[in-house]
Amino acid sequence: MRKLLFSCVGALALVACVAMTQNQTSAIMYKTTDYGNGQGMEIGKVIFTDTDQGLKVIVNIQDLTPGEHGFHVHQNPSCAPITVNDKMEWAGAAGGHFDPEQTNTHAGPNGGGHKGDLKPLYADMTGKVNTSFFIQGVTADEFKNHSLIIHAGGDNFADTPYPLGGGGARFACGIIK
Repeated sequence: MRKLLFSCVGALALVACVAMTQNQTSAIMYKTTDYGNGQGMEIGKVIFTDTDQGLKVIVNIQDLTPGEHGFHVHQNPSCAPITVNDKMEWAGAAGGHFDPEQTNTHAGPNGGGHKGDLKPLYADMTGKVNTSFFIQGVTADEFKNHSLIIHAGGDNFADTPYPLGGGGARFACGIIK
């Protein structure tokens, strides 16, 4: 009986571990402008975990400029630069914001627009972001195989006065796996 109990406990632990790994994705984040291929210095990690309260987003990033930064899941799993009108667009191959329902609306997290709209990040005076938050209406698996972008500037979740919230250049990028 005792051997059977330990076998059952071990089996339950294995099932719990498998379930946990199926509901979690993450991205290692890299600066985009350090090297020509768009993958520069590693600056941190972002973890997405499904929970009863929604998708938990854990952010541990360093080497940002102090202040607000736009933060979005983008359509394509690439951080490569592209050339647009003879100008280099860092991580341009990531495409636009993840918008599987084609809302074409930049409405912020839980706003009914792009599923890829996340809360802005706020880097402290040393350039670090260590935070977590929840978003609704999306799962960790939905973000898998998409890119994650941190923009150089803030995001007002409107298309005026600048498109896509005015976040500007794509400062950091990672692929969600």
